[in-house]
Amino acid sequence: MNPAFAYTVVYVKDVAKSVAFYAKAFGYAGRRLDESHRWGELESGQTTIAFTPLHQRETDDLTGVVHTPESRRDRPPIEFCFAYRDVDAAYKRAVESGAVPVSEPEEKEWGQKVGYVRDLDGIVVRMGSYVQAPKQD
Repeated sequence: MNPAFAYTVVYVKDVAKSVAFYAKAFGYAGRRLDESHRWGELESGQTTIAFTPLHQRETDDLTGVVHTPESRRDRPPIEFCFAYRDVDAAYKRAVESGAVPVSEPEEKEWGQKVGYVRDLDGIVVRMGSYVQAPKQD
């Protein structure tokens, strides 16, 4: 068996705002936003980034209630990591689009440049250079 990693589902306060924010701040194209605004997706390569409301009967009753951090010192148990050729430009775009700065991009000892922001729901987004640059087509 060799399953494909199909989706990462993120539980957010406002699906439509999150889809628009990720498109503007991080450069993703929106793939889908259903009419009820209870499901949204981004074009992100082989694995889809999807958004759904924090609380909904279907998932709360079936798999349990989503808990959000109680303070700004806490954070959700997930972190997005997006790779960019120009981390400084990506970081600047994210902050100008409403992301909360956490740590400006800096060179790491393993040779990667990394910066951190938080999204609309306080989720940490790591923006880093490619450790090994992808091949050019």
